[in-house]
Amino acid sequence: MRNNQNSDKNNKEKQLDAFTVDDKGTKLTTNQGLKVSEDEFSLKAGVRGPTLMEDFHFREKMTHFDHERIPERVVHARGFAAHGEFQLYENMSDFTRAKFLQDTSVKTPVFVRFSTVSGARGSADTVRDARGFATKFYTEEGNYDLVANNIPVFFIQDAIKFPDVVHAFKPEPDNDIPQASTAHDTFWDFVANNQETAHMIMWIMSDRAIPRSFRMMEGFGVHTFRFVNEQGKAFFVKFHWKPTLGTHSLVWDESHKLAGIDPDFHRNDLWNAIENGHYPEFELGVQILNEEDEFKLKHDILDATKLWPEEVVPVKIIGKMTLNRNVDNFFAETEQVAFHPGNVVPGIDFTNDPLLQGRLFSYIDTQLIRLGGPNFHEIPINRPIVPIHNNQRDGYHRQTINIGKVNYHRNSLAGNTPAPASPAEGGYEHYQEKIEGRKIQARSDSFKDHFSQATLFWNSMSPAEKKHIIDAFSFELGKVKSLSVKQQVIDMFANVSLELTQAFAKKIGMPPPTKGGSTITESSPALSQQNTIFTPSTRKVAVILADGFNGPDVKYVIERLIDSGLTPEFISENQGEVIGTNGVTFNVDHTFLTAKSVQFDAVYVVNGSKTSKKFNKDAAYFVDEAFSHYKPIGATHQGIQLLTLNKYTGEPGVITGNDVQRFSNDFIDAVAAHRFWNRQTV
Repeated sequence: MRNNQNSDKNNKEKQLDAFTVDDKGTKLTTNQGLKVSEDEFSLKAGVRGPTLMEDFHFREKMTHFDHERIPERVVHARGFAAHGEFQLYENMSDFTRAKFLQDTSVKTPVFVRFSTVSGARGSADTVRDARGFATKFYTEEGNYDLVANNIPVFFIQDAIKFPDVVHAFKPEPDNDIPQASTAHDTFWDFVANNQETAHMIMWIMSDRAIPRSFRMMEGFGVHTFRFVNEQGKAFFVKFHWKPTLGTHSLVWDESHKLAGIDPDFHRNDLWNAIENGHYPEFELGVQILNEEDEFKLKHDILDATKLWPEEVVPVKIIGKMTLNRNVDNFFAETEQVAFHPGNVVPGIDFTNDPLLQGRLFSYIDTQLIRLGGPNFHEIPINRPIVPIHNNQRDGYHRQTINIGKVNYHRNSLAGNTPAPASPAEGGYEHYQEKIEGRKIQARSDSFKDHFSQATLFWNSMSPAEKKHIIDAFSFELGKVKSLSVKQQVIDMFANVSLELTQAFAKKIGMPPPTKGGSTITESSPALSQQNTIFTPSTRKVAVILADGFNGPDVKYVIERLIDSGLTPEFISENQGEVIGTNGVTFNVDHTFLTAKSVQFDAVYVVNGSKTSKKFNKDAAYFVDEAFSHYKPIGATHQGIQLLTLNKYTGEPGVITGNDVQRFSNDFIDAVAAHRFWNRQTV
């Protein structure tokens, strides 16, 4: 395999091709390569006689089937992934010696796995949860894994608490209920008795926990890492992924309905976007802090429950990742990929963040049982693009055939090879940090502020976002049965905001707090999704139409929508063709039975001269639901009558008119705006 990424950006894809098998047009064989003449009937003693153990093909086929599942991940079990490439915008050699962050002409292959955290593999995509955003860079210095989340902080400060928080948010152990939900007693009991969770809970209760798409959510490395340059100078760094489509979310009712209508909503969205050439793009940003400024922020930079406000430490955008190829086999790639925060390259190092330090053990440990032993690095999706040379041998699922008798270091029989590489030769060298202190099981006093950044987050939200957080608390705690737990949570979050806590306490039938509150007045505009990128690109528009629609006008509108990057899909009473005037026809993608408004970003109502009573009823329900989710709605010609009857005309985000040029411009702008929170609910 080639070592030089720059010579071939598709190096990893070619490597995987070596393990790819296309069965089309081939003859059936056993796993030993023997051609098989029968695969419908097992070998029997007579037509109605007993099956014979002699049937080796039956035994091999059934044995493989019985063992083809591996343990799912304890967390992040439900995931979906894609291949892509990363390209740097500017040379970062002033900060790091990592080669893939120095040459702007190199396209580094990547593999990205998105995931929910708490649910099992069979749970729905759109549950309220944090999302994993793990990226494997196949660099010429080895694999680098940036194991990120879509939330920049975490529940806990020390990894020894990780089993506890996971046990708490998983289904309760007595009845294994509820699945993929934190709306239960044990989770909120943990929260109230581990108040370092406050900041993360604010994010989980916000719209960030129900993203519109994997393509429209940010990614954060969570921890403070180190950059180290060629001169040995170190910098503290936090990693960010910024989606070029902006950061957008679902609404709570919408996410609930999607879980039943389309539990694979995020999977379908990512897969179809790539298949249609709408390649997801994320820019890589870094927050960099000089070592001498370690204690200049208001919080401890080693505390994983805290973020660095972007207004205080700006995010420097340094490159872009493009996801441009779907996987060929879900199990072999998405399910078997193994990430580890300890997979680093020269120039990227760790800090003493106690949560990070624990993850450096946990990730590799869990792969041993999940992937069947120490050789999971030999699975094709996990293999680096550079050769592997070491003295490790044997073990479960070993594939490499090592030549020679030497499997130890140091040695003379093989000229003391493989030999360690000096830093000048590319060898990894740990940053030489001076460490002093007594062995102690304790937590630094600088970690004890649990509420200031939770308040910062609340202060940064728009009125609509604050309402959603209140509703989320009300829903979650409304499912909690213990009055004691409810009261403890109210007492805890009174320290974050009395406005918030009084609002949700009333909704769950508990006495609103009168004491507490916060003196924190700062906000961080970067935390609000109202301050993101707004674009119509790749948004899905449901086009409701019937026979007899105005052919030329509607054709013009559809062409404008497509030109702006929107994806229209046609919905009618029956599948087949729908026919308009002047011979204009469209193929119907969905009926009202097979598609719902929650699967679309906007609705364009056309109708037609030949609508049935059933059509009008279904169309009205479709539009009502979209309107209640604050989505853009447009109508021309006969479609305007429907919006007039429902008294939607004139509402924010409702665009009507038969001047199709003006209508198209206004409707496209409305779709780009995503939601209209100031819309009156009728």
